[in-house]
Amino acid sequence: MNFIKYIAIVSLAFVSCAKSNTKTESKKPNVILVLTDDQGYGDVGALGNKVIKTPNIDTFHNESYRFTDFHVGPTCAPTRSGLMTGRYANEVGVWHTVGGWSLLRENEKTMADMFTENGYATGGFGKWHLGDNHDFKPENRGFQETVMHGGGGVYQTPDYWGNTYFNDTYFHNGKPQKYEGYCTDVFFNEATRFITENKNKPFFCYIATNAPHGPYNVPVEYYNMYKDIDENTLTDKQKRFYGMITNMDDNFGKLRETLKKLKIADNTILIYMTDNGTAAGHVSKKGKELGYNAGMKGHKGSEFEGGHRVPFFIYWKDGKITGGTDINEMTANLDIMPTLAELCGISLPKDHLPLAGKSLVPLIKKPETKWDRMLVTDSQRIQHPKKWKSSSVMQGKWRLVNGKQLFNVESDKGQNNNVAKQFPEQLEKMKTFYNQWWERVSVKFNEEVYIKVGLSQENPITLTAHDIHVTEGKYPWNQVYVRLGERGVGHWSVDITEDAEYKVSLRRYPIESGLKINDETPAITQKEVPGLENDIPAGKNLNYKKATIQFGNNNSLTAPVKDNALSVDFTLKLDKGRTNFNANFVNQDGEPNVAYYVYIEKL
Repeated sequence: MNFIKYIAIVSLAFVSCAKSNTKTESKKPNVILVLTDDQGYGDVGALGNKVIKTPNIDTFHNESYRFTDFHVGPTCAPTRSGLMTGRYANEVGVWHTVGGWSLLRENEKTMADMFTENGYATGGFGKWHLGDNHDFKPENRGFQETVMHGGGGVYQTPDYWGNTYFNDTYFHNGKPQKYEGYCTDVFFNEATRFITENKNKPFFCYIATNAPHGPYNVPVEYYNMYKDIDENTLTDKQKRFYGMITNMDDNFGKLRETLKKLKIADNTILIYMTDNGTAAGHVSKKGKELGYNAGMKGHKGSEFEGGHRVPFFIYWKDGKITGGTDINEMTANLDIMPTLAELCGISLPKDHLPLAGKSLVPLIKKPETKWDRMLVTDSQRIQHPKKWKSSSVMQGKWRLVNGKQLFNVESDKGQNNNVAKQFPEQLEKMKTFYNQWWERVSVKFNEEVYIKVGLSQENPITLTAHDIHVTEGKYPWNQVYVRLGERGVGHWSVDITEDAEYKVSLRRYPIESGLKINDETPAITQKEVPGLENDIPAGKNLNYKKATIQFGNNNSLTAPVKDNALSVDFTLKLDKGRTNFNANFVNQDGEPNVAYYVYIEKL
């Protein structure tokens, strides 16, 4: 070969290789965020639980940077709203899990918006719990592909009728689709499909399992891993709870293997975290503790440490976030959005409102860094938030609980010794911060979040009792309550988008059920669906006689419930604007109860 020609060929090869390497090196990191539901800090083997089987999470813990003092909201939807926006749950309209206050205000921008605007493929799989109607659904909040159940869990009121965790119908890009298998397996499998399809471009994959949220329906083989453990060590409910976590752990292990096979593991930021304290992993039985809570007081819903301190592990080999390192400064779900923006070299979404969180990158770069900051977490779960209710103000290892009790969790992990009198200056400093925080988050407390009616993108619209602002009775938030006829009265906040004629259809059961208003429905038994925690009860005949509707201050309309009726339908003209909407059935004793499902169609 001619020497000059040889040099040219070698040079071209080198340039080609250099271009290829540059392309690989410049590819922004993928991001996978795994968020489990109701798994507490102590429900992980690597964090001290000697009974639970979580080998894949334990391995991941050993390889990751671990934020050991990481906090979220004490319940599901508030944590998710803070995670998705980097802002306090109370200021974005999400201080409850039901009752019209789990809807993320439509002017808020999400983490998925951020990644979409920066050229990422985005997918969400599992649980959303920030609204099920247009403007609130994940597909309207930055996610390009979704496979999710409705509401806050499988077989809650907004979910597809008759789901049991096994062989269910979920919503694929908002449309119902039947899937085979256990819920957690389905969500990980669909996430894996999304990852495989998008492996050659940067992607953001959000895997938010409904497990191990109750009911504790679990594949038999996973329950069997714990069934022979003595009842004085684990209750039956805990065995099911642990089995759900071990199933999730197996799926997490398969996910990591897939990333290796696709050769994208090294340039993928992988996060594992949970949404609040344990729901069933730790109990007291006859004065004895069963399970493990890492010495903390409180479980899911509590303002004490065990209600909101959770695992948070992050790994990114190409970013040198690996090797097993503890970061002990106080951090929170609010920090994840700005952290990922900085790690990925991307901008926050356009028109994003002021952050409450801050980037954790300085701590990642230098784990011994010390921060001095204060944060607040609280559990309102009422229609109108109350100052100091179920709150924890946090600074370093100080915790001010409910504005009265001061603890130092470094020396008093179980929060048993109130030292407010010994440290009055610390008490006052934290009270001052809370007052400033309350001023920030309470600005829109009296502004309800409205569901739009009459949009071409969602016509007819489905309203479920999950989202009523209850004024009497209970929140009918799941399908068991629908079957049993749990009574609740309240209103939906709706925004009529156009002056028009509308058809309003009231149903006891959703359309897909095919059931009549006064039908009795058979139970779903453990024999029919092995793995159920309990039989799903039969639906009662509630003997409804009439139906009523009212929009705002307009006159109410009434119609009889006819024999064998699937629905009671009203046709009326509605004026454009925001209003309250009431829809009730009335039984033979004259007692009103919310229509669990309402369909409104612009004609």
